Amino acid sequence: MKQNKERRINMAKNNKIIKNTTWLMIFYIAKMVFPFITLPYLTRILSTNTYGTVAYVKTVMTYMQIIVDFGFVLSATKDIVKVRNDKNKVSEIIGDTLLARIIMGLIAFAILLVLIICIPILRNNIVYTLLSYLVVFMSVFLMDYLFKGLEIMHVITTRFVLMKIISTVLTFILVKENGDMLLIPILDIISSLVAVILVLYKVKKLELKLKFTNIKNSLKSIKESFVYFLSNVASTSFNALSTLIIGLMISPTEVAYWSLCIQITGTIQSCYSPFSEGVYPEMIKTKNINIIKKILKIFIPLVLTGCLIMYFISEPVLNILGGEKYVVAVPVLRLLIPTLFFGFMAVMLGWPTLGAIGKTKETTISTICSVTINLILLVILIVTDSFTLVNIAIVRMITEITLFSIRLYYTKKNIKLFNRS
Repeated sequence: MKQNKERRINMAKNNKIIKNTTWLMIFYIAKMVFPFITLPYLTRILSTNTYGTVAYVKTVMTYMQIIVDFGFVLSATKDIVKVRNDKNKVSEIIGDTLLARIIMGLIAFAILLVLIICIPILRNNIVYTLLSYLVVFMSVFLMDYLFKGLEIMHVITTRFVLMKIISTVLTFILVKENGDMLLIPILDIISSLVAVILVLYKVKKLELKLKFTNIKNSLKSIKESFVYFLSNVASTSFNALSTLIIGLMISPTEVAYWSLCIQITGTIQSCYSPFSEGVYPEMIKTKNINIIKKILKIFIPLVLTGCLIMYFISEPVLNILGGEKYVVAVPVLRLLIPTLFFGFMAVMLGWPTLGAIGKTKETTISTICSVTINLILLVILIVTDSFTLVNIAIVRMITEITLFSIRLYYTKKNIKLFNRS
């Protein structure tokens, strides 16, 4: 009887992991598919100069989003997992986290104003930049951490798919030429507003409220999320930092080539997140390393196969997504392919593995060390007058291998802290 009960409990846990991972997979597939629906359209109706500007502002907004999020997707998720059955406590976490994110949103806006003053490409497109930031600020109300903590991932997926359908359809209808560039963030604002309304409705349906305790608790949550923020901003820097520097050093056209290659590899890498985020709450509770081992055993061969396929179809992929004018970037895309393999293992050994056993410091150190190496190598390229897209891609590959290696070392060093039953 006891064994049957344990078997049923294990089956229930496995089913929950599968369900959450499936919903997150749908989410990230949608996250991958929707940009590639509009990408071939935008690269053809916009000049490489204009598309380079759009891509550059998007990169800057990636940093702004990291500041606004400030690691709450991980820290607040963890807090909600612990008190998920206490609606009053969950409501307090929602309220304090919302206030904390608004504070970070204001800080991000101040930083953006400085960047606009300092960077010509932003200063010359100030309205577009500010409208793009409004989309980022509205994300403070989306509360993904709540639904991840409660393990109801379908809410995240459905609202994302809906908002992307709205912005995608309107893009095809309204954006026709370079002069329509401002419509791109405006359409994102409209779709984000719909998503916010849906999220607030779901919060009310769950009988939760926005309970603000005091500013002190919000500041405390910012402090506690700092370590997660460091890791996130560092990992984002792998792709975004290179794009920012390219925009300062060379032409918007080169930015366009690099951005397309990075969007392809980055979008594929985003598909790894469902495995990481889907298993994260369960790993916090069980610390069972066998869960990670099973995922790696199943998916490493698939990832390797995908990498080989991507190598051979790089040229047609760039031709389809960007058009003939982007085919010159084939060598760059091929050099970025190893990041897909090492990136998968690095993601799985990060927060769902090291983070689950409380090694947040080690997880963050691994990312900071990697991005430091990335920055040093980029500076060397600049100093030696070797700042080409091919060399930047090589640096990106070295960075990802470094991240994986450090996390593998920490995992082996702390293997005794895992449950292997």
